[in-house]
Amino acid sequence: MDEKKVNDIFSNTILARGCCLAGKTDDENNPVFSHGCAKLDVQNWLKGLPFPPDFKEFDCIEVRFKNNRKDFFRLQAGIEVHDGDIVAVEASPGHDIGVVTLTGELVRMQMRRKNVNPAKEDVRKVYRRARQADIEKWMGAVAKEDNAIFKCRRIAADLGLKMKVNDVEYQGDDTKAIFYYTADDRVDFRELIKVLAEEFRIRIEMRQIGVRQEASRLGGIGTCGRELCCSTWLTGFHSVATAAARVQQLSHNPQKLAGQCGKLKCCLNYEYEAYLDAIKNFPDTSIPLKTNQGEAIVMKIDVFAGIIWYAYKTNESEIFAIPVDQVEKIQSLNKRGKQVEKLEDFARKQEKKSELDLIVGQDELTRFDKHK
Repeated sequence: MDEKKVNDIFSNTILARGCCLAGKTDDENNPVFSHGCAKLDVQNWLKGLPFPPDFKEFDCIEVRFKNNRKDFFRLQAGIEVHDGDIVAVEASPGHDIGVVTLTGELVRMQMRRKNVNPAKEDVRKVYRRARQADIEKWMGAVAKEDNAIFKCRRIAADLGLKMKVNDVEYQGDDTKAIFYYTADDRVDFRELIKVLAEEFRIRIEMRQIGVRQEASRLGGIGTCGRELCCSTWLTGFHSVATAAARVQQLSHNPQKLAGQCGKLKCCLNYEYEAYLDAIKNFPDTSIPLKTNQGEAIVMKIDVFAGIIWYAYKTNESEIFAIPVDQVEKIQSLNKRGKQVEKLEDFARKQEKKSELDLIVGQDELTRFDKHK
């Protein structure tokens, strides 16, 4: 096989592992990593800072595998690695191939944040920087993944298993494959493992994941028109409550609030804290406003504009935009037993649109049609 074809296969391999900087398959182990090209990227802000002369460098590193899984490994004496190096690390069984994403003192902070004790003996080891033979075997293993996932889906369907196989990850030494699946109920896949082991002649491991993890692995386009956050940059999932939609005055339509995974959209949490801070200064909207025209109730709220829309109970089709300070004034009068004349006296006047707005913003759809 010529060198160009080998390098093309290598480029496809590292792209499948979340790298966007293609190196070469030579013994120099050129870096295949650039900050910002991987979802699990970490910016080492401690890199380059001076440390005391007697400071001992931290002996653990962070290694990324299929752009959705990272782990910590301990460096052995005499091994020096940098961000972007391809390394062979301890696995069970055999060894795996990954890309170094983080080195130095920041790894200690990451391990503390993820409750991993670096003093424990069960921290796996880094064997060496990947050699030519390691990388070639790794390339061959990764090339089998696409075909393996389709075969596994067909076999699972033939066995009548109610499960959805989402992804597969081959170990770097081509001795084990991890199949990720989702299922509504418990699945007895013992027969499936036997068939897969006979088909691929390797060790098989099945891992069940949630629907959010499934969406992050498969990817897609959200209702906003952009790629899914979980498949591009979001690395952790936090619980999303319906209170986040209620505070942001969003429609309670489950179809609009749910993402492609069927759960509440993760982006509901993005502005939730800002809405909570802004709504602290709002009066109690559960109290109706009493006027001589009748009681008025809340229809909707614009949190950041500081406006509350009210409507009479007798005519909810006509709403009035009342600023927050005016609502507080009316409620204060109601507490003293007084009623205002009507909401119209406190409502914000609707601004008239200029001729330019009417020309630019309200063109008819048929303006380019040819009229006979």
